[in-house]
Amino acid sequence: MDDDLLLKNFYAEVSEVERDNQVLRILNCFKLNPFEYLNLPFDATEEDVKKQYRKLSLMVHPDKCKHPQAKEAFGALAKAHQLLLDQQERDYIISQVSAAKDELRAKRKKQLKKDTASKIKSMVDEGKYEQQYEQSEEFQQELKKKVREILTEQEWRRRKMQMRISEEEGRLKKDEEEAKEMWKRKRDHEAEWEGTREKRVSSWRDFMKGGKKAKKGELRPPKLKTEDPNKSYVQRPVKRG
Repeated sequence: MDDDLLLKNFYAEVSEVERDNQVLRILNCFKLNPFEYLNLPFDATEEDVKKQYRKLSLMVHPDKCKHPQAKEAFGALAKAHQLLLDQQERDYIISQVSAAKDELRAKRKKQLKKDTASKIKSMVDEGKYEQQYEQSEEFQQELKKKVREILTEQEWRRRKMQMRISEEEGRLKKDEEEAKEMWKRKRDHEAEWEGTREKRVSSWRDFMKGGKKAKKGELRPPKLKTEDPNKSYVQRPVKRG
């Protein structure tokens, strides 16, 4: 009998209470940390991820678990599994874990300066004391908390940046639409002006031929001023003997 079949037989006997508890645990996980969903340490290997996913997915699968939110838990588990198998996403999470460890180590170093006995022991053990501490449950809990803080801060920054990008895209789109509208009005005006060209030329010709009064709505040239304000025509010069 292969391992997968043994695993399926085992989880066929898992109580409904255990399945329900696993669903609730998954649904209450910190959403930005896929390691929490799979209940794995940060140094878990890719093979660990695959094995743990098979194990937990059988427990909360909607066909096996009667909990009303089993489908939601199963989906969250599948997403976490996918993220941890994505090298880029995994590297990002691990980089934040490293940043969290650096902060905790710096904090630990400050504490050791105040605790002479611990400092001496750390020096004598050549780092073994610190290695043991980082493997302790206390350190792992602090690390988990610090990773949450860092991931939350990074996500907030990402959302703020996305908001700024969206606002800038909206502003550029608005400017583009206003520019298009301005050019449209300009083209319409030029087209309207061009459309009345023949009418304007005809009115001018009529005026030049006989000085006829332009019809209502027609354009006519302005009157020329003379020395006599009462005359609306240009007075011709008089020849003198």
